[in-house]
Amino acid sequence: MTVFALEFPKINEILRWRDLFTSFNKIALIAVLAAVIGIVVFLLAARQDGTKAPKGVRNLAETTVEFIENGVVMQTMGKEGLGWTPFLLAMFIFVYLCNLPGIIPILQMPATARIAIPLFMSLLVWVIYNVVGFKHQGVGYLTHMLWPPGVPVALKPLVGIIEFVSNVLIRPFSLTVRLFANMLAGHILLVTFALLSNAMFTAHTKQFFLRPMGILPYFMLIFLTAFEVLVGFLQAYIITILTAVFIGTSMAHAEAH
Repeated sequence: MTVFALEFPKINEILRWRDLFTSFNKIALIAVLAAVIGIVVFLLAARQDGTKAPKGVRNLAETTVEFIENGVVMQTMGKEGLGWTPFLLAMFIFVYLCNLPGIIPILQMPATARIAIPLFMSLLVWVIYNVVGFKHQGVGYLTHMLWPPGVPVALKPLVGIIEFVSNVLIRPFSLTVRLFANMLAGHILLVTFALLSNAMFTAHTKQFFLRPMGILPYFMLIFLTAFEVLVGFLQAYIITILTAVFIGTSMAHAEAH
């Protein structure tokens, strides 16, 4: 008697891809496309007459810029942080366009579901906000980071170790895992329900009763696909606003100092 069985592929089969050419695979292709698409959109928007009401690509570009300025910069850094808008805008667009291919046929893989891109972005953020702190405060930034104002002398050794581990070691790691783990989990869920739907729709004739039941995981697949659009946006927004918070905190410490 044939028994219904679902064979899930090895994890390497859904995360690793053959090179399109030497050292360049689908993940690298998605990252390049994300950068190119973002650049092209704003180049096209810049070519339109800025004195007229924005439309098409320019309207999209201006809406995105306003979202970053009002929803990220002004909420975390204030007017002093408006100079960081281009960097935060580029980060948001790049990460979102790397997230989006997880629901696009053929690609079907968010580039951020591999740890390389989230790790690079997190280390870049870590370097930037620390450079900002040292630029404004000099060596005093390190002192302020390890021992926030008001810490009793007796607790300074313990607090110093905790703050060092938190700010120097854990923060870039947590920023990496937050993006990477969420996108990887979504990708695995989509693969799981796609395989389950296919297995039930193509069940053996002796198990024909399973075929109508295949509609359940299929509907779940559709729901998760739509949900991943939102998740991709939220994860891009979260890493962008956390970046603004970290930079803003370094700037605020400098002013307080």
